Amino acid sequence: MKTIKLAHGNGGVENNELIHQLFYKAFKNEILEKSEDAAIIEDGKLAFSTDSFTVSPLFFPGADIGKLAICGTCNDLAMMGAKPKYLTCAIILEEGFEVEKLQKIIHSMEKELEINGAKIVSGDTKVVPKGSVDGVFINTTGIGQIKYQEISSNNISTDDVILVSRDIGAHGATIFAAREGIELTSDLQSDCCSLYPIVQELIDANIKITALRDATRGGVAAVLNEWAKQSNICIEIEEEKIPVNDEVKGLCEILGFDATSLANEGTFVLAIDKKDTDKAKEILQKFNTNATEIGNVTEKKVGKVILNSSWGTSRYLDMPTGELLPRIC
Repeated sequence: MKTIKLAHGNGGVENNELIHQLFYKAFKNEILEKSEDAAIIEDGKLAFSTDSFTVSPLFFPGADIGKLAICGTCNDLAMMGAKPKYLTCAIILEEGFEVEKLQKIIHSMEKELEINGAKIVSGDTKVVPKGSVDGVFINTTGIGQIKYQEISSNNISTDDVILVSRDIGAHGATIFAAREGIELTSDLQSDCCSLYPIVQELIDANIKITALRDATRGGVAAVLNEWAKQSNICIEIEEEKIPVNDEVKGLCEILGFDATSLANEGTFVLAIDKKDTDKAKEILQKFNTNATEIGNVTEKKVGKVILNSSWGTSRYLDMPTGELLPRIC
C-alpha cells in the first residue's frame, strides 16, 4: 500500500487493511483493539464514538448530511447499548456555500437530536477556499450512557441467532440513484434514522443481546464478516430470508450490485440469544415489518460467512472489496 485509494474508505477489505496496518499499529491499546462501534470507557459506564460525513449529494430522498451526521454518531452509541447524551460538532464549510442550505442542514440536526434526547455541547467551524471541499463536511463525536452492558462483537456464540432490523441497501441505492440522476417511479428513500428508540425497547423487554452493529459502509456483508472473525465463529445466512425491497433489488440487477454490500444508515444487525428470537422479532417489526431472522451461528467454517441459497447450494459471502460506492456517508 503506497498511496490511498477510494477503496480504502469502502468499509470492506481495503478499509480494514488501512485501519489495521496503519492506525491500529500506531495507536494500539486494549480499547481500540476491540473494534466495536463505540469505545466503552469509564469502567463500562460510558460509550464514546466519532464519525465524519462527506456524503454526495448533500440532500437526498429521506435525509441530508445533517440528519446523517447526528444519526451516524448516535447510532454507533446505541449499538453498544448506550443512550446518546452529548455530542460535539465540527463543520468545514466551502467558501460560497449558501446559508439557506446550511440552515436546512442545521434544522435536520436539531430534529434528530430531539429524537435521541441528546445535546450538542461543543463545536468548531472552519471555512476553506472554494474548491477545497464539496460544500460542507461534518464531524460529530458523541458520548452515551451505557444502559445495557456486555454488548460486544467479540462474544458471539452458537447460542445466538442473527437478525436484521429491516430491508437492506436502501441508503446505498438511494445515494447512487440521486448522484447519477436516475429517475425512479417509486418512493425509494434512504433508511437514515435514529436507532436508539428501537434499542431501548429491546433493552426494556429484557432481550438477551450479544451484539449489535449498524450496517453502514460495506453493508450487512461487512458486519457479518467482521463478527465471524472477531468472535472466531461461522455465520450461516439463508439468502431467501434476507429482506430486500423491489426497488433496491431492481437497481442491483441493472447495475450489478450486491444488496448485502450496499450501505445502510438506519438498519442494524443483531446477534441475540436463541430463546429471545420471537420476542425480538415482535419488537423490531413494530418499527419495520421487514425485520426478520436471517441466520445462525455455527462452527462449520470458523471466521467465514456462508450464504445458503434456496436451491440447496452454498457459497462464501465475502468481505466487500473495491471502490463500491464512495462518499455515501
